[in-house]
Amino acid sequence: MLITPAFAQAGAGTDTNSMLMSLLPFALIFVIMYFLILRPQQRKVRDHADLVKNIRRGDTVVTSGGLVGKVTKVVDDDQIEFEISDGVRVRQMRQMISGVRAKGEPAKGDTKDEASAS
Repeated sequence: MLITPAFAQAGAGTDTNSMLMSLLPFALIFVIMYFLILRPQQRKVRDHADLVKNIRRGDTVVTSGGLVGKVTKVVDDDQIEFEISDGVRVRQMRQMISGVRAKGEPAKGDTKDEASAS
């Protein structure tokens, strides 16, 4: 038995409203994920980058491994050297610093800090 032409034509047309309503939950999930997950994570990464960039001599830092020490030397853009005990100095990658507990005094002759204080 063959399908009548009227019945076949009714199935070919699509309703754009129903297609929009079927995509709406996916768009809503994406928006919720952006505001609850992605944005706070981006802010956290940006704050950590600022923290790592602003480490200077005399700061007390905490590493991601749990070591606490005082920065004795900023080696370059990637490494710092800090003292964890009397005479025990360790080099650490800046990105592995998880926090700064106390800000130290600016180093003598550090023109960048003196210029910003004036």
